[in-house]
Amino acid sequence: MRLEGSCHCRTVRFSLESRNPVPYQRCYCSICRKTNGGGGYAINLSGDYESLEVEGKRHIRAYQAVLRADDGTETRSEAQRMFCAHCGSGLWLYDERWPDLVHPFASAIDTPLPVPPEHTHLMLRYAPDWVEPQIGENDKRFEEYPEESIADWHRRLGMEE
Repeated sequence: MRLEGSCHCRTVRFSLESRNPVPYQRCYCSICRKTNGGGGYAINLSGDYESLEVEGKRHIRAYQAVLRADDGTETRSEAQRMFCAHCGSGLWLYDERWPDLVHPFASAIDTPLPVPPEHTHLMLRYAPDWVEPQIGENDKRFEEYPEESIADWHRRLGMEE
């Protein structure tokens, strides 16, 4: 499926191919919530990095999140969260460890997306008290990361494009 996306001010526009376009995975970690959320969670999709086309590249900035362990140690994430330098909209995540993949944020996608038959709620351990996850009957819950990848979820439900 061809996905078209943009930032809020439309200075940055992008498109890419995605075999896994269903916005089913809700991440409650503080990085996703604070850099690309507002409603208590964020949704990342998956796409083919080689197909990514971008207009307005010079207006893109990258953020590499600080990872804080339970013991207080800090490290810098290898993943780059791309955002618009003008309006601050989150656009996608890229990690050189998986060079074939790019993870556009569902909130930046302008193309109508398929409705998921179930959701996966992950990183619930990090959800703040004010967040009340709306967990459906068929939804999956994980305190941390599930073993099932975005591609595996799409295959299991026959929703791969």
